[in-house]
Amino acid sequence: MKTDNQIQKDVIDELKWEPALNSSEIGVAVKNGIVTLSGQVDTYLKKLTAEKAAKKVSGVKAVAEDIHVGISPSYRKTDTEIAEAVLNALRWHTAVQHEQVKIKVEDGIVRLEGEVEWEFQKNNARLAIENLSGVKSVVNLIKVKPKIDPLELEKKIKAAFQRSASIDAAKVQVEVVDNRVILKGNVRSFAESEDAENAAWAAPGVLSVQNKLDIIAKSEYAF
Repeated sequence: MKTDNQIQKDVIDELKWEPALNSSEIGVAVKNGIVTLSGQVDTYLKKLTAEKAAKKVSGVKAVAEDIHVGISPSYRKTDTEIAEAVLNALRWHTAVQHEQVKIKVEDGIVRLEGEVEWEFQKNNARLAIENLSGVKSVVNLIKVKPKIDPLELEKKIKAAFQRSASIDAAKVQVEVVDNRVILKGNVRSFAESEDAENAAWAAPGVLSVQNKLDIIAKSEYAF
C-alpha cells in the first residue's frame, strides 16, 4: 500500500505530465489517501484537468479540490459578455440542443438549466463552455428526460462495462431503480471506479448514479 508521501509525489508528477497545466501553480497535500489540491489557475478547464489528473493516480481514495480560478483584470469579462460567448458556443456545438438550454451568468459563474433526452447532451453543454474566457465555474442543472425501460437500461450499462478495457465487469454489479443507477462491487483504483460511473452516466435516460464501489488493494483483489 502506498504511503501519503508516495501518493503526493505521484500526483505532482502526474500534474507535471499534463501539458495544459503549470504544476507550480498547484499545491498538493495528502492525508490518509485523500488528496487536497490548492492554488490558482486562469481557466476553469485547468481546474478540472488538475482534478482528473489526481484521480488517475493509484492509491488516491478521494480528491478535495480547493483550486481557484483567477482572471487577469485586463482579460476580465462582464457577465453579459460571458453570456453571449456561452450562447454562441452552445449554438455552434452540434451535440447540444441549445434551444432547450437556459443560461444565467452571475459573477463569472455560469448556470445551465433546461431538459434534454441524453446524458451526453447535458455533458457536452458543459464541455462546450468550460474553457471560455471569464468562466469561473459551471453549475449544470440541465435535467435528463428518461425515455427507456429500467431493465433495458441495466442491460445497456452491463454491456458497456463488458466492452471497456478498464473495467472488470465481473466485479461490478448494476441495479436500476426508476432510472436511478446503483453500482456495487470491487474495483482496483479510483480511476476504474470513475470509469464505471461515467459509463453508467453515458446510458440514455439515467437520472442519477449512486457509486457504492469499494476500492481495494491489488493484493486483495484476486481473492
